[in-house]
Formats: sequence, C-alpha cells, structure tokens
Amino acid sequence: MIIEIYGRQDCKLCESAKKKVAHFLNKWELNGSVRVVFQDMETPHGAAEGDFFDVFEVPSVLLKPDDDSVIARWDGQAPPSKELQSRLCT
Repeated sequence: MIIEIYGRQDCKLCESAKKKVAHFLNKWELNGSVRVVFQDMETPHGAAEGDFFDVFEVPSVLLKPDDDSVIARWDGQAPPSKELQSRLCT
C-alpha cells in the first residue's frame, strides 16, 4: 500500500498531514507495510504527478495499492484517522 501526500515544502497544512499520517501508521504498527511518498508540487516531477492524478488542492492525500490506481483520496486536508484506519486495517 502507498500513501502519497501532495503538497509544498512551506505549507503548514502539508507538514501537519505528513506528521498525522506518520503518527497513525506508527500507532497501528503499519510502518513496514505502507510506504509514504511526499510529492512536492513545486518541483517538475511533483507537478507532473499531481497533474496525472488531478490534484488541485494541497495537501491532497491519495491511498493507492501497489499500482497507480487510487482507492481513496482526501483533498485539502489530512485524512480523518477513522477513515484512514478503516481503509488500511481491514
């Protein structure tokens, strides 16, 4: 499973989303089975990835299996912990 966080380096909400995701992955003991990737929307690569997945707000958090399909997303916010847990801990 992959969690991609789309944002900017200077964005406080983006930093908060990264910390929240890391906290809950640690709490649920999922660090080894879920990979977290930060896509910086101010870089050419991050902007291209964001364009591919129609990211228009930061932070945007996408939950993906090991391929490029998206099974859940939260735009403009960090995922609520109960929603994220229900998707990851099944």
